[in-house]
Amino acid sequence: MQPDRSPSTVSCGSRCISLCYHDVLSRNDGSASGFSGADADSYKLDEADFCKHIDAITCAAARHNGTQTKREYAVRLTFDDGGASACRIADILDSYRWQGYFFIPTDYIDRPAFLTRRQILELRSRGHFIGSHGSSHRGRMSSMSREALAREWGASALILSELLGECITTASVPSGYYCRRVAEMAAAAGVKLLFTLEPTSRTHIVDGCMVTGRYALRRHSSAEYAALIAAGKLAPRLRQQVSWTAKKVLKATPFYSRLRRLYFAG
Repeated sequence: MQPDRSPSTVSCGSRCISLCYHDVLSRNDGSASGFSGADADSYKLDEADFCKHIDAITCAAARHNGTQTKREYAVRLTFDDGGASACRIADILDSYRWQGYFFIPTDYIDRPAFLTRRQILELRSRGHFIGSHGSSHRGRMSSMSREALAREWGASALILSELLGECITTASVPSGYYCRRVAEMAAAAGVKLLFTLEPTSRTHIVDGCMVTGRYALRRHSSAEYAALIAAGKLAPRLRQQVSWTAKKVLKATPFYSRLRRLYFAG
């Protein structure tokens, strides 16, 4: 297992495990970074816990590279929502020589609790990847028209490319509401690597865009659990897949969002 060094490719003969994080907080204040609310807060890790995650993942990588294996796993560390804690996350990643993928919902740039333009430029200058997380972070992308998706991906990519002076070729789907149309319109906006939230290491190509899944880590996830997934162990990955499949059935119903709000309200 090794850190991924390219924004859009994986070395021939290897598979890639992508981990999805959101915000990292130095105190128990969910409003300090990113979106607020019980649901969003369930994805926010305490800084000390996040450091344990990165340490465990790094140690697992070192052990794996010291053994003879038939298949090598590259690892990507991704961060959704563009919360203000991204700069502190980058400090931690830098200390372990990891590169992060930070996905920005561009309507929130310069807002309280979110990254500023200057901070986004700083992240990129430090060698981290910047990608689109759509514009509005509202609604289900899988239910949007092609025209609405074109606005979401196109406007976001344009804002980020003008800010950074380079093409934006990576993106992640907000809240995991994915369908093929989402990838088609991302590809039309120039995206070459699109992350979903389906817990899988498999990839497929849509109009020249590589679509790949991720394994989500939440507030209650242990460092050991993160390391096992990063090492490609089957059991924890299978548990996420089973849970995802069950949720996918529920997401297809009009009651899912209401049930989710009620769950976190309780």
